[in-house]
Amino acid sequence: MPWSRRVPLAVLVPVVLAPLTGCPSPDRPAEPASPTPSAQATRPAEPPPPLRADTEFTRLEQEFDARLGVYALDTGTDQAVEFQADERFAYCSTFKVLAFGAVLDRTPVEELDRVVTFSEADLVFHSPITQEHVSSGMTLHEAGDAALRHSDNTASNLLLKELGGPEALDAALEEIGDDVTSVDRTAPEMAEAVPGDGRDTSTPRAMATSLREFALGDVLSEDERDILVGMMRANTTGEELIRAGVPEGWEVGDKTGACGYGTRHDIGVAWPPEGDPIVLAVMSGRDEAGAGYDDALVAQATRVAVEALAP
Repeated sequence: MPWSRRVPLAVLVPVVLAPLTGCPSPDRPAEPASPTPSAQATRPAEPPPPLRADTEFTRLEQEFDARLGVYALDTGTDQAVEFQADERFAYCSTFKVLAFGAVLDRTPVEELDRVVTFSEADLVFHSPITQEHVSSGMTLHEAGDAALRHSDNTASNLLLKELGGPEALDAALEEIGDDVTSVDRTAPEMAEAVPGDGRDTSTPRAMATSLREFALGDVLSEDERDILVGMMRANTTGEELIRAGVPEGWEVGDKTGACGYGTRHDIGVAWPPEGDPIVLAVMSGRDEAGAGYDDALVAQATRVAVEALAP
C-alpha cells in the first residue's frame, strides 16, 4: 500500500479589484485586465525527484546476501534518496519510538511521572530494565526511556498497553497520515518477522515519514519533542548502525530493531554540523529463519544515502 500524504488545503488567493478611475469612451477600448495568476504559479512547489544510488545499494544487497530498503530525506530541501522504499519489512523494535511518540501525544508531560505496575508474568525476552523494577513499577517516562534507549521489550508492551493495545497505536499512526504501518501484536510474537506475513510491518518511507512527524514535526509540543529526541540521541544500541555511517561530527538520534530471519534496521534523525537534519530509515532482512544479520550493511547503506544527499 503506498504512503498516504495529507494534502494541504488549497490556498485561496483573493482577487484585488483596482478602483475605477473612469469609464472607457466609445473610441477608447477598455484596457485588458491584468492577468490572473495561474494555478501553476500558486501551486506549492513539488519536491524534487528522488536521487538514485541503485548501483551501490544493489551491490550491498549482493555483498551481504540480504534484502535492503532505504529512504533518506533532507528536511531542508525535501530531496530524498530511496531504494525499495515501499517494500515491506517486519519493523521489529524500531516501532518503539513511534509508540512512545504516540504516548507523549496523548499524555501531558506532568503525567509522565505516573507509575505503571506489572508482574513477573508480564516479563518477556530482553527486558534488562523492567526486570529490575517488578516490585516497584516504573513511571511512563522510565518505561519510554527503557524502550527507546535499551530496547526493553516489556517496556514497549507497557507503552502499547497505555495506548490501548496495538490497534490503538495503529490508529494513532493513521491520524498522522501513516496508513502503511500495520501494528498487530506485542512482544514476543511481533518479532517473528516471517517473510510474507504482513503483520507488524512497514516500509522505509513510512517509518521515516512517521518518525519525522514525531521528532521534527508539530504533532508533539516542543517539550514533548525534547523528551523524545533526547532519548533517541542517548540510545545505547545503535553505535554500529546509522551512527557508524554518517560523517564525523554529525549527531544522531535513532531507534534500532532486530528480528528473526536476519532482520536488522535502524531509523533515525542525523544532524550535520551545518544545514537541516536528514531523516532516514534503513531496513534489511533475509529469507532463512536462522539467518544472522550484519550491522555493517545498515552502516554502509547509510553512508551511500548520506553521501548522495550531501556530497
